[in-house]
Amino acid sequence: MVTRNARANALAAALDAEGALGGLGDDEVLVLGGDGTMLHAIHDHPAAKTFIGLNCGYLGFLMNDLPAENAASHARACIESGRWTAHRFPRLRLRAETANGVVEGLAVNDVYVERQSGTTVQLRAWIDGHELASRLVCDGLIAATPLGSTAYSYSAGGAASHPLVRSVHLTAICPHAPRLAPIVLPASAQITIEVLDPEKRPARAVVDGRTYGDVLRVQIAADAGDDVSLGYFDGHDFTATLLRKVLRR
Repeated sequence: MVTRNARANALAAALDAEGALGGLGDDEVLVLGGDGTMLHAIHDHPAAKTFIGLNCGYLGFLMNDLPAENAASHARACIESGRWTAHRFPRLRLRAETANGVVEGLAVNDVYVERQSGTTVQLRAWIDGHELASRLVCDGLIAATPLGSTAYSYSAGGAASHPLVRSVHLTAICPHAPRLAPIVLPASAQITIEVLDPEKRPARAVVDGRTYGDVLRVQIAADAGDDVSLGYFDGHDFTATLLRKVLRR
């Protein structure tokens, strides 16, 4: 899968110039672009087994970095010789009751409930049936995966997680009252969010950039059966990548 990104198109052309690419199964997808392209690919190809990303974007946290010289030859050699490993990462499943019915979605990065108008939202939230807040006044509430913890959740003040630590990160967006601190939860946690006074303070749910308006109640949980598999070339160091691309930027 290739984007309109000029670097991605140039890399695709270089790969094509070297002949047919071997080493990939019918259910394995090669993605050229940035993190956004990877998210689109995962959503657009739900039956795929594994996604291998070649970074042609700005950050490329989900992708494999390539050398500046002979990028196409390097990628081809890694793929065709099997010098890559598939890693499984949790996704979050959203089930939301909206004014127009029930919707569901899967998130590689994050699910969040946020204000839909110029006013703050007021949310009631539970973790595994235990009440977290009876009335949280804020701009929204983010539930992020380990991969997504370095994106919106991190920008909102949440912790950046190592990608291989299975967890759920809960971060309030501009909380007014109470001043809810970010929380790191086990991957088995189940989160429920109820929108209070939705007619006056409407809210929407966002799943990896896909929006669902007028939500009333949201349930968020991770199931091992929903994991996504990403392929990384031999030598990929998750800790070094986290430090270089996120924490030391």
